[in-house]
Amino acid sequence: MYEHDVIVVGAGGAGLRAAIAAHEEGADVALVTKLHPVRSHTGAAEGGINAAIRDGDSWEDHAYDTMKGSDYLGDAPAIETLCQDSPKETIQLEHWGMAFSREEDGSVSQRPFGGLSFPRTTYAGAETGHHLLHTMYEQVVKRGIQVYDEWYVTRLAVTNEEDPSERDCHGVVAYDIKSGEVQGFTAKNGVILTTGGLGQVFDHTTNAVANTGDGAAMAYRAGVPLEDMEFIQFHPTTLPSTGVLISEGVRGEGGILYNSEGERFMFEHGYANNEGELASRDVVARAELTEVNNGRGINDEYVHLDMRHLGEERIIDRLENILHLAEDFEGVNALEEPMPVKPGQHYAMGGIETDEHGETCISGLYAAGECACVSVHGANRLGGNALPELIVFGARAGRHAAGTDLGEPEITTGKTDDSEMGDLDTPVEPGAVGTPEDAVADGGATMAKPSQTVETALEAERSRVENLIEKDEGVQQAELRAKLQKSMTQNVNVFRNEEGLKQALRDIREVREEFENVYVNDPSRTFNTDLIHTIEMRNLIDLAEAITLGALVRDEFRGAHWRQENQERRDDVWLKHTLLSWNNGTPELWFKPTILEGEDGEYEPKIRSY
Repeated sequence: MYEHDVIVVGAGGAGLRAAIAAHEEGADVALVTKLHPVRSHTGAAEGGINAAIRDGDSWEDHAYDTMKGSDYLGDAPAIETLCQDSPKETIQLEHWGMAFSREEDGSVSQRPFGGLSFPRTTYAGAETGHHLLHTMYEQVVKRGIQVYDEWYVTRLAVTNEEDPSERDCHGVVAYDIKSGEVQGFTAKNGVILTTGGLGQVFDHTTNAVANTGDGAAMAYRAGVPLEDMEFIQFHPTTLPSTGVLISEGVRGEGGILYNSEGERFMFEHGYANNEGELASRDVVARAELTEVNNGRGINDEYVHLDMRHLGEERIIDRLENILHLAEDFEGVNALEEPMPVKPGQHYAMGGIETDEHGETCISGLYAAGECACVSVHGANRLGGNALPELIVFGARAGRHAAGTDLGEPEITTGKTDDSEMGDLDTPVEPGAVGTPEDAVADGGATMAKPSQTVETALEAERSRVENLIEKDEGVQQAELRAKLQKSMTQNVNVFRNEEGLKQALRDIREVREEFENVYVNDPSRTFNTDLIHTIEMRNLIDLAEAITLGALVRDEFRGAHWRQENQERRDDVWLKHTLLSWNNGTPELWFKPTILEGEDGEYEPKIRSY
């Protein structure tokens, strides 16, 4: 059993920033991560960090752009916190030595990005996330912060009161990938989940193989609501063969999209008459797929992204990494020919419900980064707003978990007086198969001492791991994962309809039932990737179901959520967040209103055009 004041689960951008902030507040903090920190998926972020740091720009303009980009489903306190804190956090990175790109006069470079009214995206070539990870990991090493590298957290240790808002989180249970040991970690002050995205729910994604939504699924089963899970971002420019991301920075620098007829379709077909390729991501992704579906795609699959006209010097200076990606994965020399691109799953706007301090409805349990939903991004995230979310809310969660008073949050968590209950009308029964575990919360127990709660969760997890390894027949997770991913990509993609969503729920139910008979073929105790993928599979099932349930319920077209039967944004009905609670194994649907009241008045929903 290990013990620290603050346990941070995951060591990407949000986790590293949270650990540094908690340490600066005097906490004994540890990072528990299934990947080495600099292998975290934050390293794949290419575009940059939005921050109002230049004359002529302001945090208020950044906030307006973000609220508009969210299709008015973002919460104003979260958005304004992001936009107010991002400049100082970005400058802090520079002071720590982050190698931002610079202009000839020495000032930090900023480029235009989709949906922004000002070129405020601060970048480091096309490898911003890579530089950010290394910069912050240096600070972790400098401070001597404990890192439990290649320890996969598989269960939270929470108490099991019936009301989730009365529960406490006392630690986690993790599997040591190197030795096969399953061990408990007690957190005196708090646990911060920073486990990143859930892209492996889909089969064409920019996300790494490790992005299986572990934190969101564990928090969900422990009693924390999942918020706005239906809003999944499909990035417009991914490489067709692999899903590898081609940065929005290419379009920010002036890259052009063409269809098979050589038309600059964003303008010529009226998708975004003012901003063209720099409309928000949901608009561009739908435009590309519409071109393909209307017979103007190349090989009936993709469109072309051309940056040749930018010139070799500018490309090498600002986008060199893109040349390597195009050559390595598509065999294309982007200096001489256009790149093939198509939409691919990229980001989850929804996630673990938190307030602006990162805390959930369970005391002592926090979340930050992509696994969390505060909600900054609402129905659609603007490019360049993910990295500032990591550093802003990672820092706030770290400080608050360490005991610093950040004031009373404006955003509530858990059910309150203004919550509205909903109904789920589904073709199959969602949720757990058979009788759920005895504990109300997955891994839950109420013991005299916090360490005993962790010990109880540890015993349950050791038993689960042993059962998976000792079982010698059944179905393999790889077969189930492929079936799940195929259905999600086919039915819960950019374009959605009621029958497709219902079919996805049927497929998910079938996979969930088959998962009851899953077994691990590899009996070894060290580096057992089959076991890891099997544990991850349970998380993918729960999150796929949550995404699809939210998408079926929300019968409107808002941001990244397009419904064939409902082609209008319905502000009179749907200016509210969708929440799902895991009620003893059964998903429970409810809603809470969007907060549009900001510091200087209320954001008024307007027609969203670019």
